[in-house]
Amino acid sequence: MSILTTEYRHIPVLLSECLEQLALKTHHTFVDATLGGAGHSLKAAELLGPEGTLIGIDQDQVALDAARARLGALPAESRPNVELLRGNFGALDKLLLQAEVPGVDGFLFDIGVSSVQIDTPSRGFSFKENGPLDMRMDPGNQTLTAAEIINTYNAADLARIIRIYSDEKWASRIADFVCEARKKAPIETSEQLVEIIKQAIPASARRAGGHPAKRTFQALRIEVNGELDALKLGLEAAIRWLNPGGRVAVISYHSLEDRIVKDTFAAFANRCTCPPDLPVCVCGKQPILNVVTRRPILPTKEEVDANPRARSAKLRVAQRL
Repeated sequence: MSILTTEYRHIPVLLSECLEQLALKTHHTFVDATLGGAGHSLKAAELLGPEGTLIGIDQDQVALDAARARLGALPAESRPNVELLRGNFGALDKLLLQAEVPGVDGFLFDIGVSSVQIDTPSRGFSFKENGPLDMRMDPGNQTLTAAEIINTYNAADLARIIRIYSDEKWASRIADFVCEARKKAPIETSEQLVEIIKQAIPASARRAGGHPAKRTFQALRIEVNGELDALKLGLEAAIRWLNPGGRVAVISYHSLEDRIVKDTFAAFANRCTCPPDLPVCVCGKQPILNVVTRRPILPTKEEVDANPRARSAKLRVAQRL
């Protein structure tokens, strides 16, 4: 078992691409809605300078402590005004009211679980290390754990979340095996669950597609943390808070997240509800956003070679009109 990881070594994904697209200026207000260890924010701070404002949000206290130390080490004469807030970006309206900012010029959402959370066995996110089936991003304020889901959801509900949140073709079989195994004893550790998943997926199917438990663990994490609902709420709030010309950049790591980002941007860019055969718009619903990236920006081969966790990343950007 790995030693508990408390130091943030998370490598920021698509760093130069994010900063280029956000186009931050020295007087801007920037919100890093998924602060982590401040990998992106450290570079953003250099662009903002002493006249700018940086607001960092994270629900993980370990992340906030690491970010505070890193940002605090920047030279005082060039450091922007920094405010760090603990919370989930799904409650972005409440958090920004707390920060008392009139508007925002740039938002960054780097969606998903951080490297440190994955690499800390006691958090239960990893299918490679044994630990309790927890998966809560904010243990102090969340009660639902992966263990509770695994041990209390019926087979139909288990199959549904595994299939919908991970596109796992063996979802029903995995759910059946889980329900059968828990009759003998509660399933409490990641190691126990991994073994059940391996038994459920036929050997021929386990030879391709990476670790057999990867998709199920992803689905459980999304369910525990309500990630997709939070993403939609956070994006819609960010669009409301953007100043004219301000930009929101989102890095997603799987198709469900990317679809929410793409559809949300499209909804605010194409608000007209008139029938398509009308020659002119009469509904009066003007677009709010311009979608900057018609296709997502992907990491280079060099970045993926240096940081394999960047492999599935997609960056989408929109600008407030």
